[in-house]
Amino acid sequence: MPASDAPPKDPGPGPRRAAPALAAFAAVRLLGLAVLAVWSAAAGSSPHTLLSARWDSLWYARIAARGYGYEVVLPSGAVHSNLAFFPLLPWLERLVAAPTGLSYGSAGLVVSAVAGLAAAWGIFAVADLLYGRRAGVLAVALWAALPVGIVQSMAYSESLFTALAAWALYAALRGRWLTAGLLAAGAGLTRPVGAAVVAAVWVAAALAWRRGERSWRMAAGVLLAPLGAAAYVLWVGARTGGGLTGYLDVQAGWGNGFDGGWAFARFIGARLASSAFLAGVGLIAGVLLVLWLYALCVRRRLPAALLVYCGIVVALALCASGYFGSKPRLLLPAFPLVLPPAVALARRPGGWAAAVVGGLALVSAVYGAFWLNGSGPP
Repeated sequence: MPASDAPPKDPGPGPRRAAPALAAFAAVRLLGLAVLAVWSAAAGSSPHTLLSARWDSLWYARIAARGYGYEVVLPSGAVHSNLAFFPLLPWLERLVAAPTGLSYGSAGLVVSAVAGLAAAWGIFAVADLLYGRRAGVLAVALWAALPVGIVQSMAYSESLFTALAAWALYAALRGRWLTAGLLAAGAGLTRPVGAAVVAAVWVAAALAWRRGERSWRMAAGVLLAPLGAAAYVLWVGARTGGGLTGYLDVQAGWGNGFDGGWAFARFIGARLASSAFLAGVGLIAGVLLVLWLYALCVRRRLPAALLVYCGIVVALALCASGYFGSKPRLLLPAFPLVLPPAVALARRPGGWAAAVVGGLALVSAVYGAFWLNGSGPP
């Protein structure tokens, strides 16, 4: 069933209608946390530390505590500055920590838990709008059961960003331009890939304009959408003295850039030429799966806004030159990829769909516990 760029009829994603999707999300995430707790007990590690006080979560917590200006100079001379991290998550961590007395890392877990539910609700809203309630519930369950779904429960910004993106896209599909613009601005204050949300809102507005819609709300939404990302990038440029390219210079210090996927291809090639051959084959299979799912989205004629958003998220994740272990979690916000399999599952008997989702959830839980107690997401 193809989707249309014209606003579909929508019963509204109210709490009652979304309840099964939210319950499915909570069940999958609780399973992941339970397996992590058991695995960590056996490994002698702390689940709380793994979720809230390692890798990027430490950088966010430091920003919440002390603001910007911290950097680490590596022996190679590379500079890792905390200006690479967008401010919305640290702001919210500070907001939660102040009245509760929680540490900033723990406050980040609270933000992530709430944002995860909001993201699940937003994904349901989009899928329900396009394909119906059953597909919406399954889309949420599949998103929660992704192999790196444990990141949704960490003090990271993926859940927060996905929540803002999903609801911005839903608002754009419904023609609620002020809401779409404000949420896109929030996404732009959360992660660099907020540009994908801005582009999606602009595309949706352009198509609505071509259909004859004219309103000051549309114009305001279009103008509001890029303000969050633009404000932070310009502020970083002014602070560093780098002007318009100041933020890119900060990212370059981390080894991040856009090279069309060349560095990633060399990374895979090195694995294929070494004893890690199977890992290289797995990476190729993973990339092909992502591209195949995106092709299915195109074939199913998802609304152009969703295709633009998802395409940019996928392109930035696969074609950036940053740390390669980050790529799976960078794909987490690309939730439109789960819509084709959700629609296919919705056509199957309930028991069959439940078995598939349950199996994927168990694999995700085990992999997440293994991952966090090993190399983990940087």
